[in-house]
Amino acid sequence: MIGKAIGIGGIFLKFKNPTKMNLWYSEILGLTTNAYGVLFSFNSDQSKSALLQLGTFPTDSDYFGSESQQAMINFRVDNLELMLIRLKAANVEILDEMETFEYGKFIHINDPEGNRIELWEPIDAAFSEEPTTEMR
Repeated sequence: MIGKAIGIGGIFLKFKNPTKMNLWYSEILGLTTNAYGVLFSFNSDQSKSALLQLGTFPTDSDYFGSESQQAMINFRVDNLELMLIRLKAANVEILDEMETFEYGKFIHINDPEGNRIELWEPIDAAFSEEPTTEMR
């Protein structure tokens, strides 16, 4: 089936001081950080590497939708346009228009309980540059 979730693309958490948390993840756990938080690399199959982002956001961020939502899951998808057709047909609440960036296409939806979810059709090559701890 095309237009389905194919893995987790990111886990996003709010922090009082995202820069400090990035340094902690780097210095204490030895993880690679970049402008968006902590970057994990893994193999999605035997021949291709894939990426998982632990995004660090300030506590006052409205990126997750509801102020009470403290974390958001980002699902990697293989074809966002086809998935949107299926989502609309299933009456899924779509929160915004699809956006395209150098690192992929995004859209946000709500689950039946109102939790915001981010869907991402990735372009992993955009993350092949050297990591940085500099924040956005």
